[in-house]
Amino acid sequence: MTSPTPISGLSELAGRYDVLLCDVWGVIHNGRESFPAATAALSRFRAEVGPVILISNAPRPHPPIVEQLDGLAVPRAAWTRLVTSGDATRALLAERAPGPVWAIGPERDAVLYEGLGLDFGGAEDAAFISVTGPYDDEVDEPADYRDRFRLCADRGLDLICANPDIVVQRGDRLIYCGGALAQLYESLGGRAVMAGKPYEPIYDMALREAEAALGRPVDRGRVLCIGDGLPTDIRGANARGLDVLFVANGIHGAETVGETGLDLRIVGDLMRQEGLAANWVIADMVW
Repeated sequence: MTSPTPISGLSELAGRYDVLLCDVWGVIHNGRESFPAATAALSRFRAEVGPVILISNAPRPHPPIVEQLDGLAVPRAAWTRLVTSGDATRALLAERAPGPVWAIGPERDAVLYEGLGLDFGGAEDAAFISVTGPYDDEVDEPADYRDRFRLCADRGLDLICANPDIVVQRGDRLIYCGGALAQLYESLGGRAVMAGKPYEPIYDMALREAEAALGRPVDRGRVLCIGDGLPTDIRGANARGLDVLFVANGIHGAETVGETGLDLRIVGDLMRQEGLAANWVIADMVW
């Protein structure tokens, strides 16, 4: 397994690809501010080459995520369509209506359940669990849910996870996401079901959006996935046979980018340890 080839900017790859499937958190913003050089690069690709499909593990359907991007000063010119894990997860939830569901996550994620005809319960009476993240991601840790999860796992309940990310960068901190809770649930013998990255449903949805934007079938050999998460972005692209640009200075930045810049040896080591591969690598996305 060879190490990814370093590039100095997205412009080096523009002639190779027709479509970008680009991660959001960690690539174009950190939850508190957008990255102007990254959004400028996407804008340039969209204007000169082709569609940019943002593909996010946000656990909500895409309309409120569009509002979030606007609030973070991500220009609309930087992307063509947006697909979220929440969009892909709603089908899994609808199949299990009326539940009841034990819904775990902050109040802002309640929009995920709108119009699905679900009833709500707790760990003792739910028919399944739905997780968008901890109730309070600034404070909660996965271990806080262990006892209630053990009860549900013993009852054989499925856990639907609307955000497979384990952690995400918020400013200069890493916070737990839904995937960390799903990981704990599986360790207790429970079954977790997911539709976001790295799983197939969200990629099928993103490629359909790309075809709609192009007005023709997508040549998968000319699709480039961009992301910073090894277990989600890179694993998902590898499983679909799609090319990958790894943005190192995201959630793995503390390991891969030092005072002297990008450490290609560490990037290669991380890829090999996880059994993953990327075609290209860059510290931060620029044109």
